[in-house]
Amino acid sequence: MSSGTKFRVAICGAGIGGLTVAVALSRYPDIEVEIYEAADKLAEIGAGIGLFSRPWEVIKKLHLEEDLLKTTDIRPTDSPVPSFRYRRSDRPEGIEFYTLVTKGQLMTFHRPDFQNVLLRRLPPSYRIHCSKRLRSYSQRLGGPVNLLFEDGTRTSCDVLVGADGIRSAVRRSLLGEKAQWAQSENNWSEAADMTAMIEPSWSGTNAYRALINADKLKLRDPNHRVFTQPTQYLGRNGYIIAYPIAHGRMINFVAFKSQHHLEHSKYPESWVCPTDKTEFAAMFRDWEPEVQALLDCVDKPLRWAIHTVKPLNSFVSGNVAILGDAAHAMTPHQGSGAGQAIEDAYILSLLLGHPLTTRATISRALSIYDHIRRPFALKTQERSRLNGQYFTLSSPELDFDAVPEQEMLSKLKILGKVFTKNWEWAWMSSLGGSVQEALRLLESSG
Repeated sequence: MSSGTKFRVAICGAGIGGLTVAVALSRYPDIEVEIYEAADKLAEIGAGIGLFSRPWEVIKKLHLEEDLLKTTDIRPTDSPVPSFRYRRSDRPEGIEFYTLVTKGQLMTFHRPDFQNVLLRRLPPSYRIHCSKRLRSYSQRLGGPVNLLFEDGTRTSCDVLVGADGIRSAVRRSLLGEKAQWAQSENNWSEAADMTAMIEPSWSGTNAYRALINADKLKLRDPNHRVFTQPTQYLGRNGYIIAYPIAHGRMINFVAFKSQHHLEHSKYPESWVCPTDKTEFAAMFRDWEPEVQALLDCVDKPLRWAIHTVKPLNSFVSGNVAILGDAAHAMTPHQGSGAGQAIEDAYILSLLLGHPLTTRATISRALSIYDHIRRPFALKTQERSRLNGQYFTLSSPELDFDAVPEQEMLSKLKILGKVFTKNWEWAWMSSLGGSVQEALRLLESSG
């Protein structure tokens, strides 16, 4: 560590959250950063990523907007725009019943393009270590955080940021550490709660993801609506979302199959694996022709068993913090997982980079991060869960079973208003209030 270094930050995980916090910290030259990635090379798993206006604020503040806009045909705006069209599609003739109008455009990107923009913005001094899967960490009050990797190597840092995804080793160590502290004070109930939060649980939903070649879909249906308008096709216990990415060369396709009664059960198979579309196409066999056109063009889908992290009672411990999926992995039904990781990263970087944050006051900065971000992220997690019920016509609020056509149409219109109200925080609120409150708390504690 050079004489001009304030402290050293280790980031576990080089996904969207980890790279965003690295880029955000690069604004503070007195902070050293090293990134540790479990994979043997950097490659984002997944297809599309969507950002509403809140995380887009961060993109602009980090001056990433220009590079990201080169990867998409969508242009940001502050005007009200139609973001998704909604159809009830589990019938031979679909019904369009709602248009989601948002303030500002949903910005959609090909996930590897997004990651590459972040990678190009890292300073040359930042080192990325691949094939470095964390086993555990240990820390003592006032001392460094010691990291042990699965290959037996060790290193240390002043701040550890866990951005290592839903199966986070940092979360496992953090909650294990807190459970031990609780046990040492004979607080067995709290220790048990901490231990129960370590493992993710299945949401009861599987997602079947694929990229559809746009030219292939044009041959099948040259006037398909998804070329010009992101669309969600809803039905009982499942739905499909499709929208163009990569300058319109590809269509991001995701089909969801939900068994809500199995929420929180243990998933019996591999979480992510290649599959054949026959595994899920049968569920959509009687759905409208637009859906059939999409299904006909699906090649090599991946099945993702959607897991979530139980609501945590802390994102921090001493000089360690977790963010993104490591802290609050959520269902994808509000398209906000990546956006929440970006917001986490920005608030955390502001607090760590502040002149009042020194090696001696790191834990105070992290406690403010937890105070600001955890309640909001957990509320978003629950809102996303509710959207999953709305989109699969499974909400207890609205019963769609065996209702007359006219009543069904009326309920669909109500449904659109209900999920909009549940979702409008994503484009009607701003991160600015959280930034101001975080800085106020830090400065008042100095």
